[in-house]
Amino acid sequence: MNSTMESPAGARITSLLDPGSFVEIGARVTARGTDFNLSEKKQPSDGVITGYGLINDNLVYVYSQDYSVMNGTIGEMHAKKIVRLFEMAVKMGAPVIGFADCAGMRLEEATDALNAFGMIYKAMSDASGVVPMITAVFGTCGGGMALIPALSDFTFMETEKGKLFVNSPNALAGNHESKCDTSSAKFAAESSGMADMTGTEEDILAEIRELVTILPKNNQDDMYYMEAQDDLNRLIPDAENCKDDPALLLQRITDGGRYVEIRPDYGEDMVTAFICLGGTTVGAVANRTVRFNEDGTAGESFDGTMSTKGAKKAASFVKFCDAFSIPVVTFTNVEGFRATKCSETHIAKAAADLAYTFTNATAPKINVITGRAFGTAGLIMNSRSTGADLVYAWTGAKVGMMDAKQAARIMYDTADASVLKEKAKEYDALQNSVESAAARGYVDTVIEPEETRKYLIGAVEMLFTKREFRPEKKHGTI
Repeated sequence: MNSTMESPAGARITSLLDPGSFVEIGARVTARGTDFNLSEKKQPSDGVITGYGLINDNLVYVYSQDYSVMNGTIGEMHAKKIVRLFEMAVKMGAPVIGFADCAGMRLEEATDALNAFGMIYKAMSDASGVVPMITAVFGTCGGGMALIPALSDFTFMETEKGKLFVNSPNALAGNHESKCDTSSAKFAAESSGMADMTGTEEDILAEIRELVTILPKNNQDDMYYMEAQDDLNRLIPDAENCKDDPALLLQRITDGGRYVEIRPDYGEDMVTAFICLGGTTVGAVANRTVRFNEDGTAGESFDGTMSTKGAKKAASFVKFCDAFSIPVVTFTNVEGFRATKCSETHIAKAAADLAYTFTNATAPKINVITGRAFGTAGLIMNSRSTGADLVYAWTGAKVGMMDAKQAARIMYDTADASVLKEKAKEYDALQNSVESAAARGYVDTVIEPEETRKYLIGAVEMLFTKREFRPEKKHGTI
């Protein structure tokens, strides 16, 4: 094994890939510049190890920045190695995985280094929607480097050493790292939403392997379906008890408990995850009202409304699924939008983006109404009118404009309590009941909660050959 593979950067690649499968490309590439005595600092690999290998026998391309070589800084040749990797990945139709550990732009190369960043941005933009792109931040990832995980489909961050920022915490007016570490994995996971998952280096490598295995290799891959190792007609006896925290429901519905949650700590009122149904990878989007702890006790609760972060999280996830023709299943239980001053600043735009994303998506789309589907928030959660191919509803679900009591108070604002109670009951039966929605064709089938898995598997199988064509245009502007 050469010296570069014995470094932490090389060890990460070895730990990620199937044993003995890595083939390095460009091991002898060095910096081309000679200014500021750069020629005396030449090192094989130029600060980044690039190549290809296997994850569970699936081809992947990997680059890993080597901080021990010129602090992993990006110069012209360093960037060209990464760009070539993306170009090969697009040609071969395989995912790209990058490990970031870099002090930023190589100052000795100046404009050559600056141009190098642009080359990487273009290569990633060209690959977007063609092959999955994954970036793991194991060290510093600042300045122009921060755009690389932002351009990726999924970003992982090492909890202790990972640093992700455009401007360092101490460069922000009125802030200091000790006050708010805006470069930390915690901030990226909970506040900015930049980190999809965080953990130790060992955890991250294991999670990347699982993610790569469950995803299609490229946007034309129709061979990522696996043989189902689970009963297709299996019932979920406690499904209704999991309605408030769909993370629990999804883990029961999926084949063999296979479940990969994306951005678990951002926009927690919305759950986004990959599951398997009858051997098919499916993207799940679900409203959450309670987040249960690992010990089974109820943790943080939410008010049943959709937040800005939740809407953004869902839209981003659905866009990825649609790009790779992954079926999307929504579990709707929402009654409005978050009503705060902060939310009001961004919620309309975020909600519009989610509505556009669902209506624009041509992948198979299935909606399961588990609780309430009220107002505009319920509408943009993949309703019939916004493009769902099939809509199921649990018995006892509610579909309508708003809560019946609230509607009665608005329509009969001068009536006494007894009249309001009577009118609320009448409104609930006529306008909010699942039977009323089914009678109007807004719900295709009313199902028992425990039968959800078998109905979804049947729907995914039926929609396998779905083809949908839209008006010709360059692209939307939303």
